[in-house]
Amino acid sequence: MKYNKLGNTGLKVSALSFGTMTFGDDWSIGFEDQKRADEMVDMSIDAGINLFDTADVYSYGVSEEMLGKAVKNRRQDLVIATKVMGAMSDDVNDRGLSRFHIMNSVENSLRRLGTDYIDLYQLHAFDENTPLEETLRTLEDLVNQGKVRYIGMSNHAAWQIAKGLGISDRNGWPRYASAQMHYSLINRDIEHEVVPLAEEEGMGILVWSPLNGGYLTGKYRNDKETDSRFATSDLEDFPPVPDKKVANEIVDNLTEIGSNHGVGPAEVALAWLMERPAVSSVLIGSRKTEQLKSNLKAAEIELTQDEYDRLTEISEPRTPYPQWMLNMM
Repeated sequence: MKYNKLGNTGLKVSALSFGTMTFGDDWSIGFEDQKRADEMVDMSIDAGINLFDTADVYSYGVSEEMLGKAVKNRRQDLVIATKVMGAMSDDVNDRGLSRFHIMNSVENSLRRLGTDYIDLYQLHAFDENTPLEETLRTLEDLVNQGKVRYIGMSNHAAWQIAKGLGISDRNGWPRYASAQMHYSLINRDIEHEVVPLAEEEGMGILVWSPLNGGYLTGKYRNDKETDSRFATSDLEDFPPVPDKKVANEIVDNLTEIGSNHGVGPAEVALAWLMERPAVSSVLIGSRKTEQLKSNLKAAEIELTQDEYDRLTEISEPRTPYPQWMLNMM
């Protein structure tokens, strides 16, 4: 397993990490079998993974509870990341990024995870209803209290990330160490602004849904849907596939390249992402141990330059304005 710095910090995280959105059965995509969760965590650790990601909203705390039990005896050797922002009940204040909600949420996450500290505490999305100063000051307090070690964010626009960094810099507060964003060969939108910002500001990108909801496994090729975890859940067509013709062409090339390495298309897609600029770790998650075992093989793949360039060229996204003007100038 390869290890990368988390952005500009001294923390080393595995190039592949494990996401526990499938722990619990929210949105009909997961399971509540603790034994299977333990097996997956053990398999990941044996493969060299040290970063495990969850969120309080995943199955309304069940995911955090299951992960906490699975890592109980090896907590100090692992990097545990969770998130805050989503609604945890019908209560009007049990959501968002207010000081009230964050202070309550961090205590609940610590209890469910069975730990005294969270290595990486992430803002799950941007909260338009709460001043960013209030949110970041609260995170500063949690770091000073030792309950949180690093902070990050997820699903933010580049201007929202930049605004947060500016506020932190002006006040001497902790900066975002990471940006957890969707990124795949099908959806490369973050390359236009978020990736350059991450490189410039020293943030590590943590990739969620690197296989685009299972599409890059080949299960959807030519619109033949099978048992992808998103196919029959409330998250059908999430993340979206903008152009299925191009997506199927990408899968065909992944399959051909995979045959050269003795693996499937999914492993090649993961290997490509692991080499992208600013990417610190690529999150993988599974309902089945067989799927996890296959995905872990991505850490052993060394794509040739021609294979890497081929995938990059075939999936090249349209350059929006003002990027195309800036490139021309």
